[in-house]
Amino acid sequence: MPYQVKIDAFEGPLDLLLHLINGLEIDIYDIPVAQITEQYLMYIKTMNELKLDVASEFLVMAATLLVIKSKMLLPKHAEVLEENDTDMIFEEDPRDELVERLIEYRKYKEAAHDLKTMEIERGLMFTKPPSDLSEFAKEKQPEKAELNVSLYDMLAAFQKLMRRKKLQRPMATRITRQEISIEKRMNEIMVELKQLKVQINFNDLFPYPAKDHIVVTFLAVLELIKRKEIDAQQQENFGDIYVKAVKEGAEMIGDC
Repeated sequence: MPYQVKIDAFEGPLDLLLHLINGLEIDIYDIPVAQITEQYLMYIKTMNELKLDVASEFLVMAATLLVIKSKMLLPKHAEVLEENDTDMIFEEDPRDELVERLIEYRKYKEAAHDLKTMEIERGLMFTKPPSDLSEFAKEKQPEKAELNVSLYDMLAAFQKLMRRKKLQRPMATRITRQEISIEKRMNEIMVELKQLKVQINFNDLFPYPAKDHIVVTFLAVLELIKRKEIDAQQQENFGDIYVKAVKEGAEMIGDC
């Protein structure tokens, strides 16, 4: 049975394009369409390999990028209005419409982020008479650091992991197929993290080269992050991802 998993954490194809542009440090007004198209299609391919539910607008954007790429490959020419007129009409840049949409989307995204920040700051403001809170001092819990790893970063880490496993795969081998459920793999990951009690490298969660095991482990990690059972951290852009358990004393997940 193939693993059918639906992830609805994507905000849309424009969000993915902005992620690629920012990550590759590309000028939004001069987008290298060939490079962006290759990276975008790689993400779509990765989603399909993981059997993720890819919304139709992602496929529409992929087709749009391919159309723009094909237009960029056509020879450019200028059309003379009149025989003695020096003014010429130049063809429009096929990227203009996409750039305008990205700029507009980025404005709304930044505005939404600013409004969210203002909401959080305002939520921290309150007034009340002084109270004696000494009895609660011992029960104070440390604040949980905000996650800085997005689903796109997890997909990029998965791509690098698959390339590394492919290079390390032996020329000839025999592997006994053993079915493992996502729920069971989630339990194994939680047991390992709680025993170590420290954060570990994301790549260390994939000890076996079998593709089925790698895919199940990756989906188990995504589900644990969604349930806030584990925390994912990244020190720098495109750097290694580290995970750790964040729910002390959490009960094991039922095996399906």
